[in-house]
Amino acid sequence: MKYFLLFLFISLGLNAQTLTSIYFTNNSSELNKESKIKLDSLAQLKSKLTFRIFGNANPLGNETLNKKLSENRAKNVTDYLKHKIGGNINLASSVGLGITKQINDNSSENLLAKNRRVDIFIEKFFDKGEKISRSEYPSFFDVKIAQMKVKDTFSLPNVNFIGGRHAWLSKGTPKLFMLFEILKKNPTLEVELQGHICCDYENFDGEDLDLKTFNLSFTRANAIRNFLIKMGIEPNRIKAEGLGHLNPVVYPEITEEDMSKNRRVEIVVTKK
Repeated sequence: MKYFLLFLFISLGLNAQTLTSIYFTNNSSELNKESKIKLDSLAQLKSKLTFRIFGNANPLGNETLNKKLSENRAKNVTDYLKHKIGGNINLASSVGLGITKQINDNSSENLLAKNRRVDIFIEKFFDKGEKISRSEYPSFFDVKIAQMKVKDTFSLPNVNFIGGRHAWLSKGTPKLFMLFEILKKNPTLEVELQGHICCDYENFDGEDLDLKTFNLSFTRANAIRNFLIKMGIEPNRIKAEGLGHLNPVVYPEITEEDMSKNRRVEIVVTKK
């Protein structure tokens, strides 16, 4: 639990919003022991925060019953938190979404289980009129491998994506071939690809218009992972994660260039 709290404090200190999820067994809205431990950790956060709670269900069974099941899941999480949180945390909303926010194709029991969930958005809003314009991380291609350290984060310059899709712009392809060559020549190097989106600040993540799933930042990172695997890099050397809109390079996005900068994937060294 200590490490879970540490992650949240770090995330909330740097970003506008983070997300955690609570999972349920099939056709159930009851909280298990693991879920209660996670909710107890959330309730201990001391910053002034807003929680928004969204219940979800997988598509098995009747759609009307799934909507009710998602509402009950959201309500049980909300009711549990009400008895735990202090006055610094505002429970802004509790909604059951039924099967409208699927994050995968439900093709296996493991994937079905990921849609039996409640998502809790934990928000520290940007102040009115606040603007962000920060430098991108150093380019992965400008730093020697010997100088890199585990947990260092780098940008992948020119690797940006079409809006709403996990397809990168053509200008990024030469850089991805360069990335492949570096990984090929350094077989002990392991990395994490972290995907980002722009513009959608009402949801943690965006909709992938091709896959019809609501994890666009992940599918962008995973698209690069799949490219590298097809080129011959071992799958266990590359991890893909989606960070939604947590860490924009530019906010608010006014021009197409601003949007493109935020539709990106960054790379973190996890092992040398």
